[in-house]
Amino acid sequence: MTQTDPLPDPLASIALSAFNADDVLLIGIVLLLLIASALFAGAEVAFFSLSELEKEKIKKTEKRKARIAQKLLEKPKHLLATILIGKNFLNVAFVIVTFIALTKINTHFHVNWGLNVLINTFLIALFLVFVGESYPKTIAYRNKAPYVCFMSLPILILQYLPPFSFLIKPLSKGTKTLEKRAKRKGIEISPTALETVLSLSQDPEENKNELNILQGVLKFGNTDVKQIMCPRMDVVGIDEGSTLEEVMKVVVEAGYSRLPVYKENFDEVVGVIFVKDLLHSSVKKKDFDWKKLIRKPLYVPENKKIDDLLREFQLKKIHIAIVIDEYGGPTGIVTLEDVLEEIVGDITDEYDGDDDSYAQINDNTFIFEGQTSLTDFYKALEIDGNDFEEKKEDAESIGGFIIEMHGRIPKNNETFTVGNIKLIVESSDKKRVRKVRVIIENN
Repeated sequence: MTQTDPLPDPLASIALSAFNADDVLLIGIVLLLLIASALFAGAEVAFFSLSELEKEKIKKTEKRKARIAQKLLEKPKHLLATILIGKNFLNVAFVIVTFIALTKINTHFHVNWGLNVLINTFLIALFLVFVGESYPKTIAYRNKAPYVCFMSLPILILQYLPPFSFLIKPLSKGTKTLEKRAKRKGIEISPTALETVLSLSQDPEENKNELNILQGVLKFGNTDVKQIMCPRMDVVGIDEGSTLEEVMKVVVEAGYSRLPVYKENFDEVVGVIFVKDLLHSSVKKKDFDWKKLIRKPLYVPENKKIDDLLREFQLKKIHIAIVIDEYGGPTGIVTLEDVLEEIVGDITDEYDGDDDSYAQINDNTFIFEGQTSLTDFYKALEIDGNDFEEKKEDAESIGGFIIEMHGRIPKNNETFTVGNIKLIVESSDKKRVRKVRVIIENN
């Protein structure tokens, strides 16, 4: 060694001596096992999160890998068993080989056995969670169809490759046995648990409409008729004492296909008139007695669940019902359209005007009609409404809620705060709250 040569670094010397040809091969095997495990983890997400539209696209693709993918998708239990066996085998192999490799490196640095186990466990878990699970699953979910086609051939080979092929069928049959036992025991999942699963499994940006429909189905059985009905103050009806000319005028102005008929006022509803019956009879005879067309009304209580109401509508082939309170007095009407809107959202046709129940001023400020139902209020603000539901008693509209909280009809500019939502009375009269300004305050 000359005077100008640098002194060797002891750590560098140890590090270089720690790696020989066998160690390099071992590290190469570790990397291959990690990559293979990551690919199978991604395949689990990609195959079982395909939408029907994506499956149809794969069916229409003429490429060989797409045909293999379609064949695999025809037997989902068999496919799941293959992916799980492949992934778990690779994970176990990765843990064993990585532990050996890290132990050899730690031995060169004279690390004691306890610290060696701790370091190995931490590093192996870190690589498996992030590199072997999280990252590949994210990539696979964003590129489902291409990923499925890419992994279809390796999975098909694994299905016929001993000893894996001997394990796949028993695992697949075991899954079927568990399903049969679960059905026999009548295992039930609560709507709350299902809603949690939905919120975690769905991407709200990509599948917003699907998510809203599924959430609507979950809440369907817990919704009362009172929550979705049209209150009596907003019902357009026909007085039994009206002439045919007066009836036709109301029909034209209202634009509805079915209208309740009352005697003097809405406290005594005598039936329902169908516009198609009126038109059909008026064409045949101009001076007929329109009262003969009045049909017997269907009465339903306010607390009737809308899933039961839907079944009754289907059974009796009726589209409209008169809602009554506990004393038998009419409080409003409910239609088949109102029920269906709880699942699929607002249904409008070419004759419906724009929804003027609320107006959005900016990102955090809205103006609502006081008669807007709390259900529609929650939907418009995209909130769960738990804070309101905990405070309210019998109120079903935002105006009714404010009156209920104040214990009186509040004056203009009076405020009420629920959570991070401020309610300001914009307009009220002696009978009700007409308009409410809603401000969502940032926490």
